[in-house]
Amino acid sequence: MTRFQRLTAATVTTTFLLIAIGAVVRATGSGLSCPTWPGCFPGQFLPGLDADYHVWIEWIHRTVAVLIGLLILAMLAAAVRDHRDRPAIIRGSGLALALVIFQGWLGRETVRLGNSGESVTAHLASAMALFGLLIYLHLRSRYPVRITGPGGSQRFTLVAAFAAATMFALLLFGSNVTALNAALIFPDWPLMSGSLLPLASSRPADAAVLATAQALHRYVAVVVLAIVIALVLAARRLQPAQPRLAGMARTILVTYLAQVVIGGIQVLTGLAGWAQVLHVVFGTAIWGTSVALVVASFYGARLAAATSPGGAGGLGPAAAAEPRASARKSTIRAYIALTKPRIIELLLVTTVPAMVLATRDVPGIQPLDWLWIAFWTLFCGALAAGAANAINQYLDRDLDERMVRTRRRPLPAQDIAPERALIFGIVLAVVSVALMAWFVNLLAAFLTLLAIAFYVFVYTIMLKRSTPQNIVIGGAAGALPPVIGWAAITGTVGLPAIMLFLLVFYWTPPHFWALALRLRGDYASAGIPMLPVVRGVAETSRQIALYTVLLVAISLVVAVVAQMGLVYLVAALILGAIFLWHAYVLWRQGAAPEASTAQSIRLYRFSILYLTLLFAAVAVDVVVPLSFG
Repeated sequence: MTRFQRLTAATVTTTFLLIAIGAVVRATGSGLSCPTWPGCFPGQFLPGLDADYHVWIEWIHRTVAVLIGLLILAMLAAAVRDHRDRPAIIRGSGLALALVIFQGWLGRETVRLGNSGESVTAHLASAMALFGLLIYLHLRSRYPVRITGPGGSQRFTLVAAFAAATMFALLLFGSNVTALNAALIFPDWPLMSGSLLPLASSRPADAAVLATAQALHRYVAVVVLAIVIALVLAARRLQPAQPRLAGMARTILVTYLAQVVIGGIQVLTGLAGWAQVLHVVFGTAIWGTSVALVVASFYGARLAAATSPGGAGGLGPAAAAEPRASARKSTIRAYIALTKPRIIELLLVTTVPAMVLATRDVPGIQPLDWLWIAFWTLFCGALAAGAANAINQYLDRDLDERMVRTRRRPLPAQDIAPERALIFGIVLAVVSVALMAWFVNLLAAFLTLLAIAFYVFVYTIMLKRSTPQNIVIGGAAGALPPVIGWAAITGTVGLPAIMLFLLVFYWTPPHFWALALRLRGDYASAGIPMLPVVRGVAETSRQIALYTVLLVAISLVVAVVAQMGLVYLVAALILGAIFLWHAYVLWRQGAAPEASTAQSIRLYRFSILYLTLLFAAVAVDVVVPLSFG
């Protein structure tokens, strides 16, 4: 083991210990025992022998934090001296130093604010980010400096990365419960006041906030459990030759189940100190193992591909995948193209009106606050959509090479190396979710993460190549922006948001199938089982007409559920009637493929206008309400 590896191993171990000590500090209420920072008392290093044990616990916590800072300084020095050929390790060590400094400042703020508020969640988030980074640095140093040859399949890496991201999000939801002192708002477990769906609106305002925080923590825990189970199944299916990865996935599942039980014991014992500490320790262990699984999967796939008979010996296939010599502007344009900006615009069109509608549930919100939330929601939403599109193009690069419409995309055109596109997409996803959590709220961030995951895993990986219903089920990802917008304003998901979700969900099939009719030859040559390819033009036209009827019906239900006024109702009726006419004409022409192609393009173009104008009507109806009286 090299000097750097020994240092990182020691730092990882000490950081895990520090997080456990931090849990003890929280469980014993020792956080405010030292009145000054960074020391406990002015002018003295050690507390007095007669000091209360709370003081000693907090002093140990701060002293171990200083030790970690010194270890990371030594890591950075070792990285510069011994690993100049690995810029990632040097940059990562520098980032670790910045994180530990930031963590120290957050610790001071947490003490200053009385161990409450957002600083508690930020303190834990920073600690977990540092812990994950240290694990990455240790594992990366154990792989070769350069891994040449084809990059190998990274599908399992994506699954593992998503599981790790949801685990991190769950830690933040739990920390938010702690920060709000909401852990015992429901004294029973696993139910919440005897119900699976507690009605927070029936409680006083302050209690409703606490109930929502605790309920969201438990709901997210259930979602993450399903994701961890999927991770184990994926490890068995995608990595049969990698028993180590499958073993790590099973370890995560077993530890997670234990963590769930400990969480229940916390509540049933009235927050016993030992249960609180174990809950944090197990959560940290799960997060660290998840990060290790991602790193091992990513570099393991690259190493296996490079040393395989077809991949050994250098840069043969990989050289062709490297970006061609071009101007910097051309490279930037290629990365922008990976995000599919036109699709992003359409997704954001549905977000703002939902936010405007949601302000009726939060009437006291100030205009500047609303604009601040709206800006960050749209910015993070654009990054998230771009991330999903970039990862989608990485996964579908073989299909894009076969289709005339997509051959000029960056990956088939070899403007960007596939692995760089994948890393670009993952970085965008991490940044979008992190910024959404920091500047908006945790619920909006988690929904953003789910939207990315649904598009990548459910649509792209599971459905696109296997069923003609791919766009129907996969359309849920594109239908989430209104829900995210609603959650950004209210911190909850209301029934009007769900109806807007259904509106976009049922709009997607007629919109996309209309385009698929025009491109059915392209899809057939790529082997993608789109409905026009599998069922033919006539059946696709009929399905478009049926879904359009459902779409218009739901648009009218929205008027009732969301208590819309005359502006929205008139827009829904007129736009719906035009949509139905286009769908009816296409249905009548379905037996004549040549004639139906032109009509399908007209319907496709109108569908974009329909969604834009209908959601604009939602916003206008709220701003300029016109009653029926």
